Amino acid sequence: MLLRKGPGLCLSRVLVLDDVGTFGRVWIETGEEEANEPTIIRWLVEEQFKRPLRVVAFNTEEGWSRDASREIAEKLLDLNRAGTVLGAGASEFVERIVGQSARAIV
Repeated sequence: MLLRKGPGLCLSRVLVLDDVGTFGRVWIETGEEEANEPTIIRWLVEEQFKRPLRVVAFNTEEGWSRDASREIAEKLLDLNRAGTVLGAGASEFVERIVGQSARAIV
């Protein structure tokens, strides 16, 4: 899990790079309390992103950042295998990152 409580109760944050079509690629504005793994996964399932391209996790207190796309895509695939239907954007994200197909609503 990307969210870790360490000394001083610091939390990792998660942001999504989305392709919003005409407006190009944007880092979607996310409030501090919403920039966490469970919320981002829920938003991906709910199709809050048009075409998610990358998920980045970071923690400024601990001084690290990394591409978390694969980890998030694998969690979405696990949810899909457990019966959660993914929309087209999340399904395409999973297939592109993990290389495995997920059922999508079309």
